[in-house]
Amino acid sequence: MTATFDGLVAAVTGGGSGIGAAVARRLSAGGARVAVLDLDVSGVPAGMLGITTDVTDDASVRAAVDQVLERWQRLDVLVNNAGIGAQGTVEDNDDDEWRHVFDVNVLGMVRVARAALPFLREAGGGAIVNTCSVAATAGLPSRALYSASKGAVLSLTLAMAADHVREGIRVNCVAPGTADTPWIGRLLDAAEEPEAERAALNARQPMGRLVSATEVAEAIVHLATSTGTTGTVLHVDGGVQGLRLRPLREGH
Repeated sequence: MTATFDGLVAAVTGGGSGIGAAVARRLSAGGARVAVLDLDVSGVPAGMLGITTDVTDDASVRAAVDQVLERWQRLDVLVNNAGIGAQGTVEDNDDDEWRHVFDVNVLGMVRVARAALPFLREAGGGAIVNTCSVAATAGLPSRALYSASKGAVLSLTLAMAADHVREGIRVNCVAPGTADTPWIGRLLDAAEEPEAERAALNARQPMGRLVSATEVAEAIVHLATSTGTTGTVLHVDGGVQGLRLRPLREGH
């Protein structure tokens, strides 16, 4: 990649690991000044600003955004990536878990965007990219709560794009398929047969493998810097959303 982001200031929530960390590295490598907002910023590389942030706490979010402005006096890009997973059907997750997942995955994005929007306006416009999921549009088994939260992220993205387009603020989202991240690694480690479970996940993707955090990050960075794009959902899912392949026959 040869794109440069000199002069841009970006804040990445959930940037301490996985997809968020890959986004932070890509932006920083291109010359952007990057703030990582996460519960755990112990692994944030030198050269980035790590800010301990709880997206379920409005005061924590506002304090973090204020720190970004104190350091660099502007904000151009917000990547709303912080999120958590959930497994189960509608019978398996109690009300408290539903509230918690929505508090992180949906209201967390609302809180950070709400705090960041005045500064994006002051910078003359900018970009917000939300991390959604293929689960928002493709029915996946035992993902009722997670899918509902990501469906809300998709709708939120489109509504925000309409609200802020005339202010020069672009809002898009990336919808990854199953990505090879630490969270997926922990789920596989907890499975009765981790290798068989990984093989099943790989087989579910038409490309025959999980997408990487770096591949998802490239799409997020593209939407953050593609000045003609807003209200867009970009799938990075190995073909899950759009392809329906015939089963392989022996010898073919």
